[in-house]
Amino acid sequence: MGCKLGKLAASERQRCGNAGPSLADGPPPATDPRLPLTAKQKYSMLASWKGISRAMEKTGICMFIKLFEENEDLLNMFEKFRQYRTKEEQINSMELAEHANNVMNTLDEGIKGLDDLDNFFEYIHQVGASHRKIPGFKVEYFWKIERPFLAAVESTLGDRYTPNVENIYKITIKFILETLIEGYEKAGNSNAT
Repeated sequence: MGCKLGKLAASERQRCGNAGPSLADGPPPATDPRLPLTAKQKYSMLASWKGISRAMEKTGICMFIKLFEENEDLLNMFEKFRQYRTKEEQINSMELAEHANNVMNTLDEGIKGLDDLDNFFEYIHQVGASHRKIPGFKVEYFWKIERPFLAAVESTLGDRYTPNVENIYKITIKFILETLIEGYEKAGNSNAT
């Protein structure tokens, strides 16, 4: 799944090479109208995401710990680490770290895929649809990760998490969550027919 998107992103960068317009040639090119970010916001998002990329596991664990602090009942959905009830147990759980890495890698693929929205939608829809296989999962659970994600990003970025960067991350996570939900709902509709 992730390899396809990564290859497409790499081929796009390679295709553009040095032949593309420089920043001195005028305003940045318009973004795909389906993307709720301006070209400048997308650039800022990708630039700040590099800081997150260097601390994926730490950010992911922080995100899940905050998720479980706010929604203790969701911990029961995770068979591999539901027994870890305290913050210390969760921090030290290899199973939680593995899941956090998987989720952060999905977010990483999605964010790095914002240059090619057709593939972004295909990939994130697949991830959303895959949640249909989780017993007891409800579509509204997707929204429960929004605040923990933003808190974890703020923790990782520190003073680089300015009000402007916060706004960009809020727009981006909302866009990703809405896309996950579309994929989840489309999978439910196709299973019903």
